[in-house]
Amino acid sequence: MIIQSKKFKNLKDEELIDEIIKNKEIFEEIVNRYQKKIFRYVFYLIGDGKESEDIVQEIFIRTYINLKSFNKNLKFSSWFFRIAHNQIVNFLKKKKINLNFKENIFNIRDEKDIEEEFSKKEIEKSIKKCLDQLPIIYRELINLFYFEELSYEEISDILKIPSGTIAIRLSRAKKILKKLCQKT
Repeated sequence: MIIQSKKFKNLKDEELIDEIIKNKEIFEEIVNRYQKKIFRYVFYLIGDGKESEDIVQEIFIRTYINLKSFNKNLKFSSWFFRIAHNQIVNFLKKKKINLNFKENIFNIRDEKDIEEEFSKKEIEKSIKKCLDQLPIIYRELINLFYFEELSYEEISDILKIPSGTIAIRLSRAKKILKKLCQKT
């Protein structure tokens, strides 16, 4: 599989999907490309490693099953993250839990100055506390835009809302976040 993997490394996702439809064994390349990214996305929103692993596995299963329905005129990553979004929503509906950012997303290390490190950790805690207070619609946007570094168009495809709405909600999220952080 290593020889095949090198062969497909340079393909765009959309081109790779054509190859996977011909040979399902190549799906491993999609897993390799997206496993860390999708786990990070799920984990930031769910906050539980074991639950996140289960959801990520389900996302890949759903992706594999629905691969033939992928519209090659669209961007694969947006379609894939849409599947992930839907799985997270389903999980939350079943569990009826609030989304929670984990502290380790701001894992800042500075060995030089202990006082500076302590200050950074205090800032981390403060930011985490503020993020945890954001409503889910804003928290998810911040996650997709800042942590996953997706464009407005990609987020629009994932959440099925217009790019303009993304911009407005992101602006609101930053304002709310600023107010929340000023209170602490």
